[in-house]
Amino acid sequence: MVGIVDVAKKANVSTATVSRVLTKPETVRGTTMEKVLKAIEALNYQPNLLARQLRRLETKTILVVVPDITNPFFSKVLRGIEAVAVAKGYQVLLGDTGNDVEREKGYLNILQQKKADGMVLLTARMDAAAVEEVARSFPVVLACEYIEGSRIPTVSIDNISGARKATEYLIDLGHERIGCITGPLDIVLSRDRLKGFYQAMARKNLIVDPVLVQEGDFSFDSGFNLMMKFFALGQLPTAIFAASDDMAMGVIKAIKSKGLKVPEDISVLGFDNLKFSSIFEPGLTTIAQPAFEIGENAMELLMKLINKEEVKREQIILADQLVVRESVRTI
Repeated sequence: MVGIVDVAKKANVSTATVSRVLTKPETVRGTTMEKVLKAIEALNYQPNLLARQLRRLETKTILVVVPDITNPFFSKVLRGIEAVAVAKGYQVLLGDTGNDVEREKGYLNILQQKKADGMVLLTARMDAAAVEEVARSFPVVLACEYIEGSRIPTVSIDNISGARKATEYLIDLGHERIGCITGPLDIVLSRDRLKGFYQAMARKNLIVDPVLVQEGDFSFDSGFNLMMKFFALGQLPTAIFAASDDMAMGVIKAIKSKGLKVPEDISVLGFDNLKFSSIFEPGLTTIAQPAFEIGENAMELLMKLINKEEVKREQIILADQLVVRESVRTI
């Protein structure tokens, strides 16, 4: 990380001069000031001293960063965050990364520039060291996703357990040849859901056909396209576990496009329990995440950090639930 020594070296001045530019600019000559400011800009230096001074000010705003605002799951989490924020007198500033890691990094600057009092990250795809560096100086909470080995306060479900529960339900209904459509495997929760799928299959001594494990991106289109890929391969599963409801609904659309029925020909099970899952045809069997409660708990944790209160539980794991509807049947 760039430090005051690096700025001083680039500007060819002493560290004391850099410090005076930041704290007592009126004592520094114009030409020297210009050299230091140019060095700060070139190195993208975020001075800790300035950050500490600015932290004394309150914006009454918190920043929430989401990976994809078009995903309806995150809207429920946001509602939970905002319910607590409004009650505490805070407003919510929303940042949508569009699944772009560079944009995700850019939102860290908003916090470093003290345009918000704290941040809830609903995505954790950027370099872990960068997030932890910011979290050492500013209030940061992770929700839904987490960083392995980090002590940043986190609120989520146990995605491994949820996926294992979903797969075991299919197995208990007689399904043995089960396909799995994952989320992007650069995301920890996608890897966890895939891990839960493999655990369930191993517990029941069932063989996983590698062809029937495909990586999606949580979208309806990826579910549709990957199910069509299964059709093209000619070896269909009796059931599909999709790692999101959007993908599961895409799978069902693809099955119907081939003149087949769900669950009569192929069973489909999703993950998230979006509102639309209950009115989709057929109603989608899925793992329900307590999205609103995840948001509430994340904001409550953030308020503790902002107010410098003790955080007794760094990781809050909320319970998920299997919701049984019409998209799965016994064979």
